[in-house]
Amino acid sequence: TMRTVLNSNSKVTVLRSDLHAVIDQGFLDVPGNLFHMKFRNLDELQNNIELKCLNDLMSLLAPSTDIRVLLNCVSSNLQAFVIQPSRSKEEFRKVASDFQLRWNFLLTAVSKALTLNYADSFG
Repeated sequence: TMRTVLNSNSKVTVLRSDLHAVIDQGFLDVPGNLFHMKFRNLDELQNNIELKCLNDLMSLLAPSTDIRVLLNCVSSNLQAFVIQPSRSKEEFRKVASDFQLRWNFLLTAVSKALTLNYADSFG
């Protein structure tokens, strides 16, 4: 489980290192190196909130991190970038489904890159 990983210093260290390597070395099957983008305005950030969420999670990933801290991070980002900006139920459904699709695509790309290049992360 994720709690087991978070309670193991060596597993967290390997996972953090491998996540950074996958991103820095361009192993992700996503266009360009999106993780090093500097967002010039709110619209750009809004269009890449899944990247912000992943970066925020990675910055919190440390040995013995309480899983609730990670869940609160995701919740805060969803509140700020999906729920609050939505002015209607229809807009919320569109923004939420767009985010879910992009988030799933990103996590699939991360999992694939880790599996192919850094299998120890899943050990």
